[in-house]
Amino acid sequence: MDSTTEFVSWFRSVAPYIHAFRGKVFVFGFGGEMITDAKFVHFIHDINLLASLGVRLVLVHGARPQIQLRLDESQLETKTLLGIRVTDPAALQCVKEAVGRVHHEIAALLSMGLPNSPMANAAIRVNSGNFVTACPHGIIQGVDLMHTGKVRKINAQAIHSCLEQGDVVLISPLGYSPTGEIFNLTMENVATEVAIALNAEKLIFLLDAVDCSSSDTEMLGALPRELTVAESKLLLKNKAPASNSLVPDMIQSLLQSATKACEMGVTRTHLISHYSDGAILQELFTHHGIGTMISQETLQALRKARIEDVGGILQLIEPLEAEGILVRRSRELLEIEIDRFTVLEHDGIMLGCAALYPFPEESSCELACLAIHPDYRDQGHGNHLLKHIEKEAASQGIHTLFVLTTHATHWFIERGFSHATTAELPQTKQNLYNYQRRSKVLIKYL
Repeated sequence: MDSTTEFVSWFRSVAPYIHAFRGKVFVFGFGGEMITDAKFVHFIHDINLLASLGVRLVLVHGARPQIQLRLDESQLETKTLLGIRVTDPAALQCVKEAVGRVHHEIAALLSMGLPNSPMANAAIRVNSGNFVTACPHGIIQGVDLMHTGKVRKINAQAIHSCLEQGDVVLISPLGYSPTGEIFNLTMENVATEVAIALNAEKLIFLLDAVDCSSSDTEMLGALPRELTVAESKLLLKNKAPASNSLVPDMIQSLLQSATKACEMGVTRTHLISHYSDGAILQELFTHHGIGTMISQETLQALRKARIEDVGGILQLIEPLEAEGILVRRSRELLEIEIDRFTVLEHDGIMLGCAALYPFPEESSCELACLAIHPDYRDQGHGNHLLKHIEKEAASQGIHTLFVLTTHATHWFIERGFSHATTAELPQTKQNLYNYQRRSKVLIKYL
């Protein structure tokens, strides 16, 4: 029964994501290191799963280690400048050979159907083309980068046409000029420009790192789970209050690319370690994710409740009402009093609520119905709501905030409330006091 309950609960929890992602464009960028990993086939399985859920997928691959291997086999040495490979004509031939091989290997994996796996009876069509127009990187510090280029234009209409037919679009880190030249590009440059041109819902970079957001991984700079564009820029400049170290070079360029994409209209960008099995599923279909997500604005918001929030508030308070912690409120009463409520939400999920009932004659307010979702307790959300309610009361010229509680006496005392008697309540509240519940009266002077 426990496993069945867990399965039902899990399935219900992912259903909103499935609904939200259907028909949306996701761009994945991953390096050649990932392709050599034995778990790469699991990533392909997960891509197939996303495709079956109606997500429109664009895959942009890299090939740095494969290119280096081909150069070594040809006994060719190349220079690098500011981390960029100088691609001369001889090196370009190695680049084309390595990229072509990787491209076809990925296409083959996407095309296979394995019994008893997510790829069973798969019919994924892979589409590629000259979607990327490139131009030379030019001369930097007096060095001509020759066939090393950068994206000039993306044929978004052609890519959209392929996606509308249900194809997975596979794009290599090569670009072409109107004069027929071929340029060696970086995966992050191509993936970023493709995501921007398609106005993608998500740009997801899979990193060759153990965990890009773990506080235990010193070499990765301990990226936070969530960043706004402004916070990401500060982090890159080593000015973020929570960061005392520079973002390592190994992820700095990807963080810059992810930030740029988000700034240019991509809804969300993600940095995920590819080493975790099912990494993209964990990031996309769980609330906390396992990587770092960048958005234009913060995802957490305190706001006035609206009539459409009644159902969510009921889900928060009904378990507490059943335990006798909160006084029962009917849906009808909630609808009438909805303007008294404040809700705390994160990325569209309601984490908590609280209500403020004024007694202006006595310059007093009641804090009521403070509730936090059980999955998100002990994370400071209650403090956040309480401080907001206190500010709201003070802005109304209220000097006294009181609460009636049967279970959270110590929590409120730790936050500045003091014991009081029913005689200290507003007269209207005294008349409504339920002596059967014997709630503790606590008061805080603002």
